[in-house]
Amino acid sequence: MSVLTKKEILVKIKHKTLWFDPPLDKFQLQAHSIDLRIGFDFIIPRSWALTKEGRVALKVDYGENKKYLEVISLKPGQFFEILPGEFIGISTLEKVKIPEGLMAVLYPRSSINRRGFSVDLSGIIDAGFEGNLLVPVRNNTTSQTIRIYPGERFCQVVLEDLSSQISKPEGRYQKANMSVGVLKERNQVEERLVRKGDIKKLKKSFMLK
Repeated sequence: MSVLTKKEILVKIKHKTLWFDPPLDKFQLQAHSIDLRIGFDFIIPRSWALTKEGRVALKVDYGENKKYLEVISLKPGQFFEILPGEFIGISTLEKVKIPEGLMAVLYPRSSINRRGFSVDLSGIIDAGFEGNLLVPVRNNTTSQTIRIYPGERFCQVVLEDLSSQISKPEGRYQKANMSVGVLKERNQVEERLVRKGDIKKLKKSFMLK
């Protein structure tokens, strides 16, 4: 695997095998990475709910947790303030389309981290992925509110060639709306065995062959 440089990235964009909507501007393309901008949609975890028993604290459990999340959409010209210690999810402004011969890794921009605004390393963007990215962030300060604006560059994507192509996108969040939150595992047997603590049976039943 090798990291793509600016020259190689431009070729793939020109041939429309690598795609961004809205298109990249001159501020975003770096020597061997692409900066992404903050979008207009944000996810905030809920901490409580009103039930027939009364006000109850919400516990985020393993598996699907859409009901624990609130989606906020801003309008152009509005900003978003992250409270001290607060964790949220941010949608990227850009929809991205990664060709099957590439994968990408998401990293924070150092200038963002210096403000006390932590962009978590979000891991791999699958080959063949298409859609907006949901990026987890946190205000790491204990007393300062951090104001952010849609359109700010806040994370960067590093693209790498794969040694062989995959046949199709396999991620659960392919083309998904950010409001889906956390989806259930594809195989419900896996989730059931994990909840029971029966890891030995899980490993035995699903051995890699």
